[in-house]
Amino acid sequence: MRLINVKVFLEREGLIREGKLVDRRAKVLEFGDDEVTEYAILSHRWIEQEVDYNEIVELAKMVEEERTEIRQRGGYQKIIQSCEQAKKDGYKWLWVDTCCIDKRSSAELSEAINSMYRWYENSRICYAYLHDVHGSSFPIARDHERYPKSKGWPEWFSRGWTLQEMIAPRDVQFFNKDWHSIGDKRSLSPNLEAITRVPQDILKEGLSANRPCVAQIMSWAAYRATTRVEDRAYSLMGLLDVNMPMLYGEGKKAFHRLQLEIIRTSNDQSIFAW
Repeated sequence: MRLINVKVFLEREGLIREGKLVDRRAKVLEFGDDEVTEYAILSHRWIEQEVDYNEIVELAKMVEEERTEIRQRGGYQKIIQSCEQAKKDGYKWLWVDTCCIDKRSSAELSEAINSMYRWYENSRICYAYLHDVHGSSFPIARDHERYPKSKGWPEWFSRGWTLQEMIAPRDVQFFNKDWHSIGDKRSLSPNLEAITRVPQDILKEGLSANRPCVAQIMSWAAYRATTRVEDRAYSLMGLLDVNMPMLYGEGKKAFHRLQLEIIRTSNDQSIFAW
């Protein structure tokens, strides 16, 4: 997996901010082994102004106007704040899905999606950034006026990919729009169960301790949304402990392939409920 070198990234950003010369050879992204490297990881709701792999790597080589446009994006500020938090917590490495995967390579993207649950599970800490929460806590009751597009809850709770990002890591720390702490997964587990219907023992101990049936896991994801139809299936692979190749463009066939793969590798009959 590619990881952001927190020190190098923040040093580069400091030099750019001060208008100083930046070493174009400095490696902001490096490969690391998720089994041995201690790293932080970000969980977030994608916004329109994210920063991709090529932009983060080539930033130092860009003309000032182009560089400034990227640095002003909400997605770039999210990376800065994640790096600052990782530095504060003593972590040298950080993984952010928007810029640590070269999505121009279908092979790399497929490998990343099949590995993503493990990457979150092996992280030392996960920062769950809730961009639409302004206070020091998230709501304990639906607020349709504030969150009309996500069934009354902050958008993070309505997305397909964030389900595994909540369950897989041992330590999830929640942050609001201004990067002020809301709390951690363990202490917030009663509220999280009420919002997501994921039992507290799963939130605290993960899936390996007491794996629920396929139908129950799928029920947690039933009302979550993804930007692409295929991701409804792909975002469940890690939770259901299956692997299969990515075929973006296949639409709803992805879910049918997921069902067939579960039947092939499991004796869990609850899959037929779906």
